Amino acid sequence: MRKIHNNVRKTIFSVLDIFYPMFRRFMPLQTYHYAACGGSNTLFNIFLYHIFFNYVLHKQVLHLGFIAFTPYVAAFILAFFITFPIGFYLSMYVVFQGSYLRRRIQLVRYLMVALACVGLNYILLKFFIETLGWHQHPTLALMATAVIVVVFSYVSQRFFSFRTAKPTVLNQSEASVLEGQINL
Repeated sequence: MRKIHNNVRKTIFSVLDIFYPMFRRFMPLQTYHYAACGGSNTLFNIFLYHIFFNYVLHKQVLHLGFIAFTPYVAAFILAFFITFPIGFYLSMYVVFQGSYLRRRIQLVRYLMVALACVGLNYILLKFFIETLGWHQHPTLALMATAVIVVVFSYVSQRFFSFRTAKPTVLNQSEASVLEGQINL
């Protein structure tokens, strides 16, 4: 299993590294990896949503006996169940490497941020469309929402879900010992 994981990571990095020179002037490598992995996973999510909504659910309500889901919500949930673990894998092993947190802590935090992003999407869409009156431009509202949510997600994932150790500040005597120069 470790061999498959290493091959997958190596392949992802080799594909990403082909296109990075075009973006090097605009963004650091980690931001590029986040944009590429997150963007790809988002496109995959949209594709799955379309397939589930139109061809699996046939635009019909999903009845589970004790609860019923509109086709929009059901398709969203089904797509989320597939793209959530993919997004976590890409974030943990491609984008935010080197976190000192345990994997289960990263997973819980990643889920918290993902759910916060879902809620933020809902709130911002309602705000742009209903409060600001962008009824005629719902796609523009979605685009504005996406910009805000992507920034929130990146900052949250980088500094919360996949936090790396803070560099330690050494006093002068500790630094001297590390350099092999003991000053008395």
